[in-house]
Amino acid sequence: MTSENRMLSIRRDLNGASRLRWICVTMLLAALTAIVVAGFSSKDADSQESGGVVPLERAHAHNDYEHARPLYDALDHGFKSVEADVWLVDGKLVVSHDDPRLPTTAQPKGTLESLYLDPLRREIKANGGSVYRGDPDYLTLLVDIKSEDVATYKAVHEALRKYRAMMTKFTPEGVNDGAVTAIVSGNRPRAYMEAQQIRYAAYDGRIPEDLGGSQNPQTFVPLVSQNWTKLFTWQGIGPMPEAERQKLHDIVDTAHANGQRVRFWATPEVPGAREAVWRELVAAEVDYINTDNLAELQSFLLANDPQPTEPYVYWNG
Repeated sequence: MTSENRMLSIRRDLNGASRLRWICVTMLLAALTAIVVAGFSSKDADSQESGGVVPLERAHAHNDYEHARPLYDALDHGFKSVEADVWLVDGKLVVSHDDPRLPTTAQPKGTLESLYLDPLRREIKANGGSVYRGDPDYLTLLVDIKSEDVATYKAVHEALRKYRAMMTKFTPEGVNDGAVTAIVSGNRPRAYMEAQQIRYAAYDGRIPEDLGGSQNPQTFVPLVSQNWTKLFTWQGIGPMPEAERQKLHDIVDTAHANGQRVRFWATPEVPGAREAVWRELVAAEVDYINTDNLAELQSFLLANDPQPTEPYVYWNG
């Protein structure tokens, strides 16, 4: 081979190596771009997910954080009320059913802020001022306090205050409606809350002690709840006893006359029995139907609730 041919061969090898490097770099950049775009698309999808579903006023996601995607699974199914259990641990409101400091407790998925308040703020921004685009009615965030009442509530108050632009606000002058209404359940420090001039959360009352009455105004107790089994023996098998049906209707009528909404927990979740109970709850105009089965309740309400997007009770005045 002549020296000239050797030089041509070297140049061909170099050009081939350069092309190979260029192809590898191009493929790497394309892959990185796809990852970044996918990340943004996924994030945008989360922030827009509630835009295409029917908001269901009666749908309450019990222990919502136990679903694969806290909050977003509920929003995908149109739920207007979600429940989060909180523990005050080292200054943070950790979302967990059991004490997160115990070795037997599953690893918590996050805090009240990371799982609920931050995502809700993104939803509201993305959807023009409400959690569901075009929905004029608030979403309920039920915060179930599991740790010490006063200390944990103070932390909840401070957390909600940081998001006050989206929260319903309670003042001596009345209620300033927001896109999200927080209601405190579980270990509730009633005296401390009643003494506050400004609150970003209301009080979840119990049936019958907080049902109606001037001592339980809507501005403080807009929701009353109770374990279903403490009030009713019927579990959805066979017809509901007429006396218990009348009792259910009386509870709802009393609550609504006082501007209060009604919720029962521990209702049956066994297929067949749960739908029988749900029918009675809808017939009695119970405000929130409690469930762990999001898709099943969504389908039921769309088929059986005459006005699924309309609340039975709103703020007085």
